[in-house]
Amino acid sequence: MIFTIDRLGHLGDGIAQGENGPVFVAGMLPGEVVEGDLEGDRLVNTRIVTPSAARIKSPCPHARTCGGCLMQHASDAMVADWKTAHVEGALAGQGLHAPFRPILTSPPRSRRRATFAARRTKGGSMIGFHARGSDALVQIPNCQLVHPDLLAAMPGLEELVRLGGSRSQEVALMVTRALGGPDVVVTGGKPLDGALRLELARVVEAHAMARLTWDGETVALRATPIQTIGKARVAPPAGAFLQATEHGEHALLDTVREALGPQKKIVDLFAGIGTFALPLAEMAEVHAVEGDPAMVAALDKAARNTEGLKPIKAEARDLFRRPLEPDEFKYVTGVVIDPPRAGAEAQMRCLAQTKVPVIAMVSCNPVTFARDAKTLIQAGYRLDWIQVVDQFRWSAHVELVGRFVR
Repeated sequence: MIFTIDRLGHLGDGIAQGENGPVFVAGMLPGEVVEGDLEGDRLVNTRIVTPSAARIKSPCPHARTCGGCLMQHASDAMVADWKTAHVEGALAGQGLHAPFRPILTSPPRSRRRATFAARRTKGGSMIGFHARGSDALVQIPNCQLVHPDLLAAMPGLEELVRLGGSRSQEVALMVTRALGGPDVVVTGGKPLDGALRLELARVVEAHAMARLTWDGETVALRATPIQTIGKARVAPPAGAFLQATEHGEHALLDTVREALGPQKKIVDLFAGIGTFALPLAEMAEVHAVEGDPAMVAALDKAARNTEGLKPIKAEARDLFRRPLEPDEFKYVTGVVIDPPRAGAEAQMRCLAQTKVPVIAMVSCNPVTFARDAKTLIQAGYRLDWIQVVDQFRWSAHVELVGRFVR
């Protein structure tokens, strides 16, 4: 059967119109004519009859087998338009519109954190990403997504898996680039005993890893895994949230700074380890609120040990169950809020009742961003502009910042 791709879905599949509704075709681009076998609402065994002008040769040699990237077959311009349209569509779904700035995209080989799948094998170990739509592991020695320092850590990771992995069960390895060396969090490894602890610690030392956390327990700490945020040096707890690329973090921070402008007192909601709070404290007092006590402790310690910052009050508080109330924003001149994918419905209702002059809302989910934006707009705020940031290159993921003024 032959179809013409009309558009891309939110997950990157091409979508054509069939007799009984939409037909989904993986790896295709708008305007392409494809043929294949229809199985339910999916076209399989596909062949491109007429390619799109936006189709390019994938830059990564693993693109055909690895499921880590979805959009390497599309030009940067086409991906930028697709991601921007995704945000525009989410806003339109709430009856909202705003000016869009040109998208900011992180370069290849810049992901400073990745979670690899791994398994011990008869001859050693295998580490990589899953094949698309499969549990099969694909090794990625020439990955064009992750930072070279993560690939350089592979020999040590392989040894960890040989020692503590299983041939019957996968191990997950979250690896973060840090100043002290790779910060490694292992999930699904063998139970720890005295001998395994010693062997794992030896690997950490031999391969200059900063820290190894094994199923929630710190097994070895060779060096503090430091992240530099503005003037501050932060030691995050194992597995703490971190922006995916340094480029993306700087793009978000620069945009938030511009959105807020000069301020005297800022509230940072869902502050994490201080991605915004610490740099913003160079110009204003900051009240940073975060639900994870360990991240709050890391932020507070970094603030106290950094010269040249205005006062930072770091508070551990569950903003879903106990959002900041309107009277707690008295004297606040600006707010930055960066909630998880679920958004911040309860906190946004409280924020909408304040007189805060300017709000910078950061989001990793255009749908919940649009929902929460509508709450602010209905309360008298204006959405000045949107900045889309693509730090998850070649994926369906998108981040954005919106500037709201009272």
